Amino acid sequence: MSARRRVFFKHILLTSAFAVFGLGFLILGGVLIAVAVSPVPDAGAFAARQLDQSTKIYDRTGQILLYDYNRDAKREVVSISNISPNIVNATIAIEDSSFYEHGGIRFTSIVRAVIADTLGGSLSQGGSTITQQVVKNTLLTSKKSIIRKLHEWVLAIKLEQIYSKEQILETYLNNIPYGGTLYGVEAAAESYFGKTARDLSPAEAAYLAAMIQAPSYYSPYGTHKEELTVRKNLVLDRMHTLGFIDGAAYEAAKNETVAFAVAARNAIRAPHFVFYILNQLEEKYGPSVLMSGLKVTTTLDADLEITAESIVNKYALENEKKFKASNASLVAIDPPTGQILAMVGSRYFFDTAIDGQYNATLALRQPGSTMKPFIYSLALMRGYTRNTVIFDVPTQFSTNCRPSDTFDNEPPCYAPTDYDGKFRGPMTFETALAQSINIPAIKVLYLVGIQNAINLAKSFGLTTLGDPNQYGLTLVLGGGEVRLLDLVGSFAVFANDGIRNPPTGILEVADSSGNILEKYEPRLSRVLPEDIARDMSAMLSDARARLPEYPLDSPLSFQGYDVAVKTGTTDDTKDAWVVGYAPSIALGVWAGNNDNTPMVKSVAGFIAAPMWHEAMAYALSKYPKKYFGEPSPILSTVPPMLQGNWYIPDGTGIVAPHSLLYWTDKNNPQGPAPANPAQDPQFAYWEYGVSAWHSARPELFTGGIMLPVPITYIQNATTTIP
Repeated sequence: MSARRRVFFKHILLTSAFAVFGLGFLILGGVLIAVAVSPVPDAGAFAARQLDQSTKIYDRTGQILLYDYNRDAKREVVSISNISPNIVNATIAIEDSSFYEHGGIRFTSIVRAVIADTLGGSLSQGGSTITQQVVKNTLLTSKKSIIRKLHEWVLAIKLEQIYSKEQILETYLNNIPYGGTLYGVEAAAESYFGKTARDLSPAEAAYLAAMIQAPSYYSPYGTHKEELTVRKNLVLDRMHTLGFIDGAAYEAAKNETVAFAVAARNAIRAPHFVFYILNQLEEKYGPSVLMSGLKVTTTLDADLEITAESIVNKYALENEKKFKASNASLVAIDPPTGQILAMVGSRYFFDTAIDGQYNATLALRQPGSTMKPFIYSLALMRGYTRNTVIFDVPTQFSTNCRPSDTFDNEPPCYAPTDYDGKFRGPMTFETALAQSINIPAIKVLYLVGIQNAINLAKSFGLTTLGDPNQYGLTLVLGGGEVRLLDLVGSFAVFANDGIRNPPTGILEVADSSGNILEKYEPRLSRVLPEDIARDMSAMLSDARARLPEYPLDSPLSFQGYDVAVKTGTTDDTKDAWVVGYAPSIALGVWAGNNDNTPMVKSVAGFIAAPMWHEAMAYALSKYPKKYFGEPSPILSTVPPMLQGNWYIPDGTGIVAPHSLLYWTDKNNPQGPAPANPAQDPQFAYWEYGVSAWHSARPELFTGGIMLPVPITYIQNATTTIP
């Protein structure tokens, strides 16, 4: 670097430093002036705080009360001398490590917050001291503004001038929310651990301190218990670093098994959904807003929810006996709006035998074959058709192995099969998807590309999928992890002719004065072309295409209704899914065990379909009866394999069956056949399987000429290939 450039950069750094210091002095000056002219806060204003404003959660009618957040508020004021030093130290360690040194505010935190908020265009930065939190929660509104923030700083300094640190800390620990209707450390200690605040161990104290940041999110009864444990360990680490506990106490507390008491059964409807909504409100507005008297009108259909809870409970108890599947969950969504109509997180919220308060609709689980529709829809977008022929024959997909290794599935080889060990020969995309056959689905994933498939699935709302290297071709068999809520929301895109509205649970939030804080607004985005969405609905609703895997009167069918559906079961039988939709409702269920133990080996058609059918039948009776739009016609101008013709004679009339890679360019399937298909790395592997299938069926051929046998006969007559 030249001397001139070094001087230039030094000048820039000095200028920036002076600007930062100047901003800091301006802030400090403003705060000091405000402190000088600000009135002293009333001593009783924060010490005798009343929690008399109740946040109420309603169903979509605004008439049925689901939960009164503060109605049964538990709060018992105790002196600082009756609060364990463990909870004092844990709270200070994670919330305000310099509590005993500062005078109400931390100037460096204020400068950092101002700079970050200025650059980010928001007021999102934290850095509040315990004193500031006391001021914010007792003397000020929760509305964010520059003036309110300035008042917070001023009053925090004033508060420190007239009250001792012990008084401020005592007020803080007696007023902060610890989740649900619990306010103050005494109520939290009694409810969570069955003991008083002065008897808390370091580990128990660390858990309570960990909850302060977001009590609903870090609830020990919710879906973020692992995150709560991680944060508890962070609190203990801070306590150790600050010298509050020694090394031995630190290790003992980290390894201590803490048992939480069973949550109280307050009057609550749709509890999993209610706490899902409370968590969202807390994340958006902060914990204190839940004590400010909100009226929240949700999207929930209370009638559907009550019926769904009963259905899930009934079948989950039956499945525990039949399949060792102890839990189940359900989500229902309105496709045009994305509004959540029902959310059943477990067989029963207060069932301690299966940790019923865990919301399985938000849990990450492997989706099995419910991933297949997204892969097939991408293939249709690329130019393939519902009638495109794909061969279900033994196939080795790993190029590290030989094409003839069609039954070697040991790494690095990859030669998967279906649960029944059968191979069905040539199938159309529609029949392969309807019967959920694995090898055709893997081939379709290869045709469209793994990264492309993940990108499309994420656009549907399956944002928890990761890097393609994590899955490889197993993605189409459910190699990723998704949430039931997101999966049902994604299937709703098909129901809504390819338009997505993200799942949402809130119609309106109003404050205690009736001011509207937020209101539902559609967030529409086109994910699929309309014709592709209708093609997928045709494929997923064709009961005849499911033969012989499912009879026409199976639990997947509804006479007189257009209903599309897809099942999914993981290879290890840890998860069973059924997700389906009509134009007016999308509804999905999951069955399994919270602890990921496997069920009895079976398929979702037996484990989850009866539960799904009963819930779907009730939903169909409630909402308008509508029909899917017509699918696209299969044009005679597309290549024969895309029309459903797999036995294509050559110039002499001799039948020579070939794979799809022989006849079509995977990047342009409706264009000319590839000049040299052998250039594709999978070509030899696919061709070997088709050739072996052909050679094993001489009864279908006479002198090399294909007999006029319908493709359905071939599928139904084919069993395991030798």
